[in-house]
Amino acid sequence: MAKFSFFRKKNDARMAGEGLPAFAELTPFRIEPRFVPRVWGFTDLRPWYELVTDSDPIGEVWLTGDDCPVATGPHAGKKLGDLFHEVPEALLGKSAPTTDSPLLLKVIFARDKLSVQVHPDDALAQKYGEPRGKTECWYALAAEPGAQLAVGLKPGVTLEQVRAGIQEGTLENSLNVLPVAAGDMIFVDAGTVHTIWPGSILLESQQNCDLTYRMYDFGRPRPLQIEKSLEATRLTTRAGKVPPTVLPDRTVLVDENYFCVERIPVATSRTSTSLRSSSEKAPGLAYLFAAAGAGRLASSGFESVELPERGIVAVPASSPIFAIQDLGGLDLIRITPRWPGKTA
Repeated sequence: MAKFSFFRKKNDARMAGEGLPAFAELTPFRIEPRFVPRVWGFTDLRPWYELVTDSDPIGEVWLTGDDCPVATGPHAGKKLGDLFHEVPEALLGKSAPTTDSPLLLKVIFARDKLSVQVHPDDALAQKYGEPRGKTECWYALAAEPGAQLAVGLKPGVTLEQVRAGIQEGTLENSLNVLPVAAGDMIFVDAGTVHTIWPGSILLESQQNCDLTYRMYDFGRPRPLQIEKSLEATRLTTRAGKVPPTVLPDRTVLVDENYFCVERIPVATSRTSTSLRSSSEKAPGLAYLFAAAGAGRLASSGFESVELPERGIVAVPASSPIFAIQDLGGLDLIRITPRWPGKTA
């Protein structure tokens, strides 16, 4: 491990006393986003991102994709997925059951309707040779009046009716439509038929998987996976709006298998140890996303890391202690992986 310049061996007893794991440190780092074209996206993402394109519209901003470059620190320029494979324990902690990057975080910009689609669960994805399925959630960063999305099927709808709706172009009539407002959290477990309509900007947290089975695409000439989508579909799921849990030091937006998303108030400055919830038994990977405003991670143990508006910083399990500072209007979202069958 000595070949990695960001490692600095610490006294195990001192690290344990500070709540840090007894292995080499990896300091926090900012990640560069990837702007991913989608037919239903925008050519101008301002004011959210300073991007204007005269080519394919951008529908997704990938914040933690495997191909996203590390933006700061000694490993700037390295792909995030490669870093996970090289130093998984430093990033994830000793008890993580994987060496892969566990979460794919995105910002979704929908100018047109997305396809009506469904994601497989782990078992079905693995049946077809994929490593994992896709359970996800959406946090509405903004929404216009009347904005809607659809999650799940109306009560009593059968698979035969779904198939007929695909063939006849009436599938939307079978969907459970929800209004969406800024601050809403929507959970979408694998097997849920869903779509996003224009009018909202969503922070999506999901398993690190981009596997989608399209049922219906409003006449656009993209491939459909009708049979697989029907196989993946669950007529009843737990998808829907999640009420926030307001605690003295944070608001838990969702805490499910695969991920926990929290809104963390920062009054001027806050220590990194206070970012962890009481349910977290040991340090693990966390992502800090600035939904609004800007912040800075400051420490005597590493060079300060800026957290710009709509930027994201990875905080490894082995990170030294730091302070998160509010540089003005910081709305901090903290996203951490969860492992099904394991306690935090």
